Amino acid sequence: TLIERGADVETRARGIRAFEKTGVFDPINNYAFGEGGAGTFSDGKLTTQIKDKHNRVRKVLTEFVRAGAPQEILYQSKPHVGTDRLITMVQRMRERIITLGGEVRFENRVTDLLTDGNRVRGVILDTGEEIEGSATILAIGHSARDTFSMLRDRSVTMEQKAFAIGCRIEHPQTLVDRAQYADFAGHPKLGPADYKLVHHASNGHGAYTFCMCPGGEVIGAASEPGCLSTNGMSVHSRNRTNANSALLVGVSPENLGSDDALAGIEFQRTWERKAFELGGGNYHAPAQLVEDFLKGRPSRKLGDIKPSYTPGVTLTNLAGCLPGYVVATMQESIKALNAKLKGFARPDAVLTGVETRSSSPVRILRDGTSLQSPSLNGLFPAGEGAGYAGGIVSAAVDGIRVAEAVALTLSRQTV
Repeated sequence: TLIERGADVETRARGIRAFEKTGVFDPINNYAFGEGGAGTFSDGKLTTQIKDKHNRVRKVLTEFVRAGAPQEILYQSKPHVGTDRLITMVQRMRERIITLGGEVRFENRVTDLLTDGNRVRGVILDTGEEIEGSATILAIGHSARDTFSMLRDRSVTMEQKAFAIGCRIEHPQTLVDRAQYADFAGHPKLGPADYKLVHHASNGHGAYTFCMCPGGEVIGAASEPGCLSTNGMSVHSRNRTNANSALLVGVSPENLGSDDALAGIEFQRTWERKAFELGGGNYHAPAQLVEDFLKGRPSRKLGDIKPSYTPGVTLTNLAGCLPGYVVATMQESIKALNAKLKGFARPDAVLTGVETRSSSPVRILRDGTSLQSPSLNGLFPAGEGAGYAGGIVSAAVDGIRVAEAVALTLSRQTV
């Protein structure tokens, strides 16, 4: 039984379009919650740096092609799918789950665990219904903050994990193409150019670009009322005017000032609430031109680059929704990265804040062999939200590993 707190992807897509048009936030169906999770509305990058001795990556890519992904993901060095194709793929994977005997329950939120001593025997839904099972897999994503709180209340072993905070930065895609391809920019065989940059600042912190979306758009990634966060996505053709990427600075447990396992979540909330207020309290995102950001002054008007975030942006000073060390690191890094990618510090490039969801700030601990929680037998943390993956492919591979561990555990119980 697959339990999804949000709706099916078709309903979810309609809800997202309504949010972009009206700015009315839906805590059930949004860019974070719903069928396919945050990855459904992304660039759909299928690159990964994990070591794979058991061909699990190949298994993931093969299943994606079976669900409608283009064949070229099996041999491209930087495969991607795009949101438009991901939506169809998620639908087909759901249909296959059902065909194989699975059940998918939408708009059902898990509020508690059913336990018997130190063993989990199922879950309790927000409707009060109890669902029992011999294994419970926690693939909750990095934004299910109420679920993390419930797990803490249940004394499930968790710990703080490093993550990052920053903004989205937008340039014309043609600028990136020229910087990367020079005279070959615009050649149809090359497609839109991307980049991956890093700078180690003089204050001891580092900044890096993440989830670069060629020909894409900046989107809202909020999962709670009164909070605002951003992300990026592209359709398969990557044919939009702007390129965007997250520009992030690391947050370590030492930056949190608390031993609470969920201190990173509270850190994220603090800055997301400030971003919401700075944007006007209506889900318009705070934005600032790079020239003004570098000079520490609020922006008053846009240049030639038009921000892609909907329902809209509010020009301001992003220092109001970022920690001071993050602002200083980003300012130095933008100048330094301009030497690596000509035009990165273009004065009218647009920064849109705030990005906090690049990875989970929590790790749900698990045994290295059985992959079960050391505090509750039968509970299997999995994927990005549990702190064991960093993208679509690595999360899928971790899911396969957990499925194998569940099968092995259950087979031993029946012997």
